[in-house]
Amino acid sequence: MSTSVSNTFYEKIFLRPLGLNYDNSIVLWLTLFICGVFMGTLWYFEGDFIMSLVVLYVVGIGVLSFLKPAHSLSLLVFLVLIFDQYQIPEFNVLTYQIDFFRNLKEISFIPANEGGVFNPIEMHLLFIILSMFAILGIKRDFEFRGLPVWGAFLLFFGCFLFSFLYGLQKGGDFMVALWEVRALFYLIIIYIITPQLIRTRQQLKGLFWIFIIGISVKAFQAIYRFIDLGFTTGGLATLSNHEDPVFMVTLFILLAGFLLFKVRDKQVFWLLILLFPLLLGYYLGLRRAAYASLMVSVVVFIVLIPETQRHKLYKIGIPSLVVLILYVAVFWNNQGRPGRPIQMMKSGFERPTIEDNYADYHSNLYRENENYNLAHTIQRTPVVGIGFGRAYDQPVPLVAIRYPLRDYIPHNEILWVMVKMGSVGFLAFWIFFNSFVAKGVKIFSLLKDPYLKAVCLVIIVAVINQMVVSYFDLQLTYYRNMVYLGCLMGLLKTVEMLHKEENDELEKTDVKSRGKA
Repeated sequence: MSTSVSNTFYEKIFLRPLGLNYDNSIVLWLTLFICGVFMGTLWYFEGDFIMSLVVLYVVGIGVLSFLKPAHSLSLLVFLVLIFDQYQIPEFNVLTYQIDFFRNLKEISFIPANEGGVFNPIEMHLLFIILSMFAILGIKRDFEFRGLPVWGAFLLFFGCFLFSFLYGLQKGGDFMVALWEVRALFYLIIIYIITPQLIRTRQQLKGLFWIFIIGISVKAFQAIYRFIDLGFTTGGLATLSNHEDPVFMVTLFILLAGFLLFKVRDKQVFWLLILLFPLLLGYYLGLRRAAYASLMVSVVVFIVLIPETQRHKLYKIGIPSLVVLILYVAVFWNNQGRPGRPIQMMKSGFERPTIEDNYADYHSNLYRENENYNLAHTIQRTPVVGIGFGRAYDQPVPLVAIRYPLRDYIPHNEILWVMVKMGSVGFLAFWIFFNSFVAKGVKIFSLLKDPYLKAVCLVIIVAVINQMVVSYFDLQLTYYRNMVYLGCLMGLLKTVEMLHKEENDELEKTDVKSRGKA
């Protein structure tokens, strides 16, 4: 009786004036807690507003991870998509200055601390992992979901770990080895945790909203720079991050899947609205590797879709192909702005002369010398590789470039895998990713739901897209790429489970209807 009276008094005096009730009263306590933390840190750091925000951010993601771990994962992916790991030449923007990808001890607005050898991504992942252990301890009925192709995954992970330890045992630099494996380690962790957290259709759609918004923000950033330079690229190498055009390819495939499978969802509407900005942002990335990956992604898309949809696509695709061929023919030798995409694609298939394209000529030459050095290293240690943390051979000296890990991480990161992990690890790498794609194709063939079918198609294409672009550019060691890819790959299990759950519901409904009949 007294408890009921006290609850009523608490609700009437404190909650109702704020538009709350007993069920959602946690909002009041969280608000008071956040205000207390902010005021306390403001006092402790003697009015340092930035430091207070940093502490508030850390506490916030900690609380969010334990209360809503799926939301915390979505927030992490969003931050990874909108922030920049590397500075874009000639632009020093807030999304880079925030130092989201640096170790804590290297972040300019945080007091120096030699113990801060981890970055915000790792801190965020730690909170999520701890929250999952807490959930396992509290919810006895929590079911750990298995991973797609878990056997191939364990084989790859075992070889990956062996190559890390082997490189150190052979005298490799520990810090360099950490820099080399960090991104792939993120992929592994997120591949494991994503299906455990993203379990419902609502959560799946929410995560794809994160993808759409985060990637579109980067397109608009590139467009802003384009306008600021007077509607020109200003002769700059790129107006966006190297990864951004790769991400945009996945949204193009997502939209194509939505339209082809006749998905009715707000995401279709917004992707159509954002299509032109995304296309312009894709062009402003000025990445030859992204054009190669787009062409392969389109081919994979056409091969995977059912024959009935393929015939529908031909009706649109053939006239578009004719227009594309005419465009290529007219601007084949045009070095101006209209012919820039053609020249980037050409340079991937034929070696440009130094007179026609000075920058691409030297870029290709550097990569050829680099590939020769990688091949030489593979011949020297073909079975187990040299391990992580050790420099590859340079019988052909490479020119100095502004990249501190030049002697350890080359542009061609497919050959890099073989250099570091040897033929055994290289085989394990391909067994894992090929098995995953095969599993994805099998699930795709079973799906009936249009939304899940489009999502599954994106997941399959994203893996192939990433492998193609990694052959040309530094993409397996970029944090943003591996977080995004790991999340997409982890969603394959979510798609599979949603398909099974919805099929089970339909079967139950059929049984009930037959029973009534």
